[in-house]
Amino acid sequence: MESGLNIIYNVYHTPPLEFPIAVYFYLTGLSAGSFLLSTLAYGFGIEKFKPLGLLGVSLAVILLILAPINLIIDLEQPMRFWHLFPYLNMKSPITYGTFLLSLYPLNAIIYGYFMYKKNYRLTKIFGFIGIPLAISVHGYTGFILALSKARALWNTALMPFLFLVSAMVSGIAMMMIAVAIKQRYFSEDKHIHDNIIFDLGKILNMTIFLDLFLILSDILVLQTADTEAHHAAMLILTSDFSPMFLGVEIIIGSFIPLMLFNIPMFKKRIGFQIAAAILVMIGILAMRYVMVIGGQSIPLS
Repeated sequence: MESGLNIIYNVYHTPPLEFPIAVYFYLTGLSAGSFLLSTLAYGFGIEKFKPLGLLGVSLAVILLILAPINLIIDLEQPMRFWHLFPYLNMKSPITYGTFLLSLYPLNAIIYGYFMYKKNYRLTKIFGFIGIPLAISVHGYTGFILALSKARALWNTALMPFLFLVSAMVSGIAMMMIAVAIKQRYFSEDKHIHDNIIFDLGKILNMTIFLDLFLILSDILVLQTADTEAHHAAMLILTSDFSPMFLGVEIIIGSFIPLMLFNIPMFKKRIGFQIAAAILVMIGILAMRYVMVIGGQSIPLS
């Protein structure tokens, strides 16, 4: 054998989680956010949000039907998706997520049925049952990433909270757009829906600040942790994923909407409120992409 001979193998490995998983995370977040908003009136008794009831639960169910399709698409053998039910691993959050993805839409359908029938006692009961289910359905996706010890960008205790808060951010933004569409094409009472959009804008404004605080906290921890964590922080701050993170998620999806929500000449106009909501939804989709794809971009040692 010749001494000093170095052989380098450059073998490309496809990331185990691809873009459909980011879309799945995005859709479950939208569903959770819209369901929680639907309970403001029918669960917590805030009457001014009553028009969000059926609209919110309808969107929640539709999105939860669409979301698992992305999981099946991402499987190398899609027809084996049913294996998640009989072959259980009680140490895996995916096992619990499988049953949550079945129970949550079922409960949401029952909740929406009783709301449609104006049975407010049962609506309230199934609304409160659905709240922890909605939180769990999206929260477990954050836990899936957080438990990946080999991925520095994911392996942080803040990840489940980041996913839950961003779900509320995107859910509120989507509901603002949905109410605007309903007002434009399906309603005669413009005044009520204008007020709802402005009220949702105020809530969205606060949740964006909370989301930014969690993002800043996560980055500061990554930068002061071990070398791999520092590289993960630099990946989204100064390297390949910085345009998507800083440009789309932070500037387009957070800073510009905050300006539209807080500058007097913008915050009193419905058009600017809806524009802010659209930008927020784009920003949260970028966040899902950066977390899923960016988190796998650092080679495993």
